[in-house]
Amino acid sequence: MAKGSDLDRVTAIVLSEMRSPLIVLLIVNALGIAVMVMIPGVDGTPMGLFHAFYFMTYTATTTGFGEIPREFSDAQRMWATVCLYMSVVAWIYAIGSIIRLVQNPHFTLALAQSRFARNVTRIQEPFFIICGFGDTGSLLARGLSDRKMNAVVIDSDIERIKALRLRDYKVVMPGLEGDASVPKNLSDAGLSRDNCRGVVLLTGDDDVNLKIAVMTRLLNPRAEVICRSTSRAHEEELIGLGSVVLADPYETFARELGFALHRPPLYTLDEWLVGARGVKLSNLVSYPRGTWVLCGYGQLGRWLYRSLSEWGVKTIVVDPKVADADEVAQGIQGLATRANLRAAGVTNAVGVIAATNSDQDNLAILLAARSLNPHAKLIVRQNSHENELAFAAASADLIMQPSLVIARRILLRLISPLIQELLDHLEEHPQMLTEEVIPRLSEAIDGPDPALWCVNIGPGETPALNAYLRQTGPLLLGDVVRDARDRNLLLDAVPLMLKRGNARMFMPDGETSLAPGDEILACSTRAAEVRVRANLANAYSLAYLATGADLPRGWLMNRLWQGRAS
Repeated sequence: MAKGSDLDRVTAIVLSEMRSPLIVLLIVNALGIAVMVMIPGVDGTPMGLFHAFYFMTYTATTTGFGEIPREFSDAQRMWATVCLYMSVVAWIYAIGSIIRLVQNPHFTLALAQSRFARNVTRIQEPFFIICGFGDTGSLLARGLSDRKMNAVVIDSDIERIKALRLRDYKVVMPGLEGDASVPKNLSDAGLSRDNCRGVVLLTGDDDVNLKIAVMTRLLNPRAEVICRSTSRAHEEELIGLGSVVLADPYETFARELGFALHRPPLYTLDEWLVGARGVKLSNLVSYPRGTWVLCGYGQLGRWLYRSLSEWGVKTIVVDPKVADADEVAQGIQGLATRANLRAAGVTNAVGVIAATNSDQDNLAILLAARSLNPHAKLIVRQNSHENELAFAAASADLIMQPSLVIARRILLRLISPLIQELLDHLEEHPQMLTEEVIPRLSEAIDGPDPALWCVNIGPGETPALNAYLRQTGPLLLGDVVRDARDRNLLLDAVPLMLKRGNARMFMPDGETSLAPGDEILACSTRAAEVRVRANLANAYSLAYLATGADLPRGWLMNRLWQGRAS
């Protein structure tokens, strides 16, 4: 319906702009032909209707074939002159109307919406709708593209949509300029389609995000809604909609910093899974314990102070409004100048966090803290992606970029909702993390950039495996991670979690039998992921991996095999 509506709008605008010039062209040509067939030629015979039409046609194109089919009389030449001038004026009018039509914002918008809707209908794989293409949306789209996962983008800024079209994504990502909270735009983006898996709300306006979430719940209650939220006022309303996942970059970073101070293995695993640069499982990322100086007490500062306090970390806050914060035990009121940093005890602190909402202030704090205490760990907040070069040159121990933090967290969620369950379980069972998870992952995957992926055993995603389990018999989890070329070789893949109904199996062993409906979360190299998915999609490979017998393929080989067996 939306596609037809867009086409109707395009047609209506074209007819509205081009009606008059088309009528003028028709009148000029009809008048020229009508008069030409009435004017006698040199021999006294008028021109035929076909030749008159032909004459007006090539005259309009300025080709100039000459006087045909025979030499014109003076009267015919006079009328031909009049026709030439009338045609030129009419075509100038028509061309001007075409230029106005192309420049008409309503026409270009309707045309873009029609093209966008057609591109979305061509997506047959599961996809997500990204509402907002700022720093976070751009990073998220890049992460989805690297994993060859489809997405559709809606943003109200035309320049961002133009930038989207210039990106070298591995998959097609249609973009639409428009208000993502308008139901028609969401419908054009494919929200009601069965392969739409979810909507990510990154517009930067909490009111708009709330409206989109409401529209999503009405148009497609099955779709998952993930919303970036930094306002407590809207969180209760969003949670009340049901099945809405809230992602707060400040809360997420504060939680991760707490893990870095007190649970380095969990923090290292988390950073490694999201693809943080330079993080390896063999080198635990940790920060010293002691007194920390926190500069800035805005939204991020409050979350950091709360997280550090929960872990029992002594934190001294430096901020002009620290006196208004009753929860702060110790603070220095004022800007984070050298004098105030010294008064906060930065010379004896183990770390300094520059967490204001100004990049220049954060960089100045970092430089001042480094000169006062060269041995302190420096954590700095980067607000704008455009200042990346300056922050890279500052050589901080950790750069907190809200857009990058939340994009990574949402990307993991989109890859598999099971990852958060796994991390929560490992938080409660640190022994499993250090004794089983990290050793197995380190042994199987040597290097950064791991592939975290999830597969559902069912007729939709793995029809070959689903049919094998129902018709042939059980299949072990360890069999599907073998090499189809030699089943004695294991692929570089580690199953992390198996979900069966309401039951969860963490770090399942290879002897676990698979069943239809199982959901598997695994981590591997990218090459191993491709091979495992190929195993799951090939009935012959599954039979070989399970039994070691290489079954014949094709009608002729089956007949020969049956004859040999008899």
